[in-house]
Amino acid sequence: MAGVKLFIDGRAVEVPSGATLLEAVRAAGLALPALCHDDRLSTVASCRTCLVDVNGRGLAAACSTPAEDGLRIDVEASREVRRAALQAIVAGLPPRALDIPADRSELVRQCAEYGVAAPSGVVLPPERGVDHSHPYVKLDRDLCIACGRCVRACAEIQGTFALTLVGRGAGTVVAPGTGGPWAESDCVSCGACVDTCPTGALSEPGLLNLLPLERQTLTTCGYCGVGCSLEVSTRGNTIMTVKPAGDGSVNRGHACVKGRFAHGFLGSADRLTTPLIRRNGTLTPATWTEAVGFVAARLGSIRDGQPDGFALISSARATNEENYLAQKFARTVMGTNNVDNCSRLCHAPSAAGLAATFGLGGGTNPFDDLERCDAVLLVGANPTAAHPVVGSRIFQRVMDGARLVVVDPRRTSLARYADVHLRPRPGTNVAVFNGLAHVLVREGLVDTAFLDLHTTGYEELFGLLEDYPPERVAAISGVPADDLVQAALLYGQALAPAIFYGLGVTEHLHGTDGVRTLSNLALLRGAVGPGAGGGVNPLRGQNNVQGASDMGALPDLLPGYQKVLDPAARARCAGTWRVDVPPLPGLRIPQMFDAARAGSLQALWVIGEDVLTTDPDSTAVRAALEACPLVICNDLFLSATAAAADVVFPVAAWLEKDGTFVNFDRRFQRVRQAVEPPAGVRTDFAVLHAVAGRMGADLGCATPAEAMAECAAVAPLFGGISHPRLDREGPLHWPCGSADSAGTPRLYQERFATPDGLAHLAARNYLPPGEQCDAEFPFLLITGRRGEHYNSGSMTRRTGNLRLSADETVDIEPGDAAALGLNDGDPVRLGSRHGTAVLQARITDEVEPGQVFAGFHFPGASVNSLTSRVEDEVTGCPEYKLTAVRLSRS
Repeated sequence: MAGVKLFIDGRAVEVPSGATLLEAVRAAGLALPALCHDDRLSTVASCRTCLVDVNGRGLAAACSTPAEDGLRIDVEASREVRRAALQAIVAGLPPRALDIPADRSELVRQCAEYGVAAPSGVVLPPERGVDHSHPYVKLDRDLCIACGRCVRACAEIQGTFALTLVGRGAGTVVAPGTGGPWAESDCVSCGACVDTCPTGALSEPGLLNLLPLERQTLTTCGYCGVGCSLEVSTRGNTIMTVKPAGDGSVNRGHACVKGRFAHGFLGSADRLTTPLIRRNGTLTPATWTEAVGFVAARLGSIRDGQPDGFALISSARATNEENYLAQKFARTVMGTNNVDNCSRLCHAPSAAGLAATFGLGGGTNPFDDLERCDAVLLVGANPTAAHPVVGSRIFQRVMDGARLVVVDPRRTSLARYADVHLRPRPGTNVAVFNGLAHVLVREGLVDTAFLDLHTTGYEELFGLLEDYPPERVAAISGVPADDLVQAALLYGQALAPAIFYGLGVTEHLHGTDGVRTLSNLALLRGAVGPGAGGGVNPLRGQNNVQGASDMGALPDLLPGYQKVLDPAARARCAGTWRVDVPPLPGLRIPQMFDAARAGSLQALWVIGEDVLTTDPDSTAVRAALEACPLVICNDLFLSATAAAADVVFPVAAWLEKDGTFVNFDRRFQRVRQAVEPPAGVRTDFAVLHAVAGRMGADLGCATPAEAMAECAAVAPLFGGISHPRLDREGPLHWPCGSADSAGTPRLYQERFATPDGLAHLAARNYLPPGEQCDAEFPFLLITGRRGEHYNSGSMTRRTGNLRLSADETVDIEPGDAAALGLNDGDPVRLGSRHGTAVLQARITDEVEPGQVFAGFHFPGASVNSLTSRVEDEVTGCPEYKLTAVRLSRS
């Protein structure tokens, strides 16, 4: 792009074409106030604090005036004009507006720079009051200067449109668009308005205290799998604020209500701070020496007699280093491959399907590739609730002109902005994906050159697709044939389409087939690998579900996805671990529970998971825990699973530990300790070391950094990853095989990672789901996430988020509710072939007739007592997305 040359205070400066005078002034190393301006937002040029003299002929707002060749900008000469603009703004504010610490008010900083003070001897402006109804976002109307930054941030960054400016003249102030209290508005509590506010009119509880903040720690969010970078400000050992990091982070200065505000659980009164041992049927406090000794003695006898009588469920909440140590404990101390993690319950079909198709079990493209995509196919995911930063960025891309196709039974937030919304019956994904592929082939929208060079299996797929014309797919799925064709054309005619998908694809009886047939679409278009598109990208649910699998916390895979059945892989690990690796794959989570009920599992160690709340058919899970002679649980709180355990270890949360996470686009990121854990609490890393040491075993890896270094030594995919390098260079995408590798944000640029170097198209027929409705159970229940809570809710329910969402609900279509005689808030009894639950009715058009939706964040709601043990045939992932239920007024 051609540059523009101009002069700033006599100094020649060159900026890109299209730059503003504000950018030119910054390029010259100077600064201007710009109280209504945020680089991320559209420009309004309303505050007049950035006025500069142009060519000696007049003043112009630097934030909105384009830079042109030859212009002469006199910044210093117009200083007094800017000072006067600042003074005029301050004159309309109470004196306390300048008492806010400078690090929390852009206005205060600029006034200090320009020598502006609060006027004396003048009539104070009328008090307009505060709105402190919201648990996190606090409004002081007297500090509002009506710059509109918060309104634009809400619309342009978050995409919620919850704010507006009301009033006239000097009385103009920001307000919720609904007109009532902030807490009752459409606000999703992302904090973008707080971040951009230049005066402190919008703040959060930690910013209301005027004492200085002492320390800032850059870390990675411990909630969903987006992996947002966060700056944690503390005073003493107390977290005061958490803000999203800006440039270079996956979140680009944005966050959601959970990562931004939901950290109050750290100081919860019911936080576990001492180990517990079950004595005479009751969990009673014990010392760490007693608890570690008790566990070590019991596990030692199992190891010596029946190693496969032990199983370990590792944690998607724990760091990579803790997961690495956990799988190493199972394999080297206990001598078993009976180790798994919760990816079994969500994205195991992704790992299996993506690996079978492309060669590796991770998403193909970095999230930043969204910016170069002209169409998005969003399937079985509601990122606005489950991955809010992803949802916001997809929304932004759509507002910038990208086409959007949503495939989801529910009318999600993004579905309301879609060019086409396909609403298939749950369980019919494979038919829909085959139908889309049929249209791509029929309309000549396949990239034959790409297919010839980079794929195999097209002839078989071509033959199968003849059986999936739009009319037949419509009969199977309920998707109108014309809509299917339109969706295929939008995806097929795009130059750089991207696919993002979630658990609506994977949590089915045929979830792996769903991943593979969805991946077919990207291959048919040449939109992955050497092609120009945005690839195929699973949206991971928990903060480190990708990393837990990467580290080898799987029964059939060692660190770096090396197969247990591969002698060379076992030898590589054994050479470093100095212990032979068991040669046969171990038990998956469902098989662990089966073994416990059958009496062959003698001990189960559950790290950081509440399996009684999150796993399917919780009645059967409880029976497994009751049957198992020894259940060990690591947790922050006495969860339902911890309450059923025989030994409970109190452990640290993500803000209290050091290590790394891997996000959904394969990005290794540092996790840094922001505060110390409560007295008596240890990290999972320390607990594993303590038990192993008591059993006479040395796990090595004295620190998390050493654990990562050892993992890099045994897993070629991660050979170039280390803590010092991440601290020095920032996040790295795997594969990263050596210290010289820059990482691999975009996979398969030259060849695919399969043995033959080709991507494998999958010819998979549609097969019916595991459950069907009938006269007794006429409704289909879909389960998923709510925006305010996370997983089992053990953290978010102990924060102000509970004020935003206090109970679980069941979403019911208005016509169905009327037929059942239900109103909003009525108690509803749900019954399935597996259990019962009572929830409050929420009447909404988000669900189709005959379908209902519920979250699983409230253990008391017992939603997973309803779900079945039907599993994906390849991976054992449960079919959460389809349960036949009946409804009645409770």
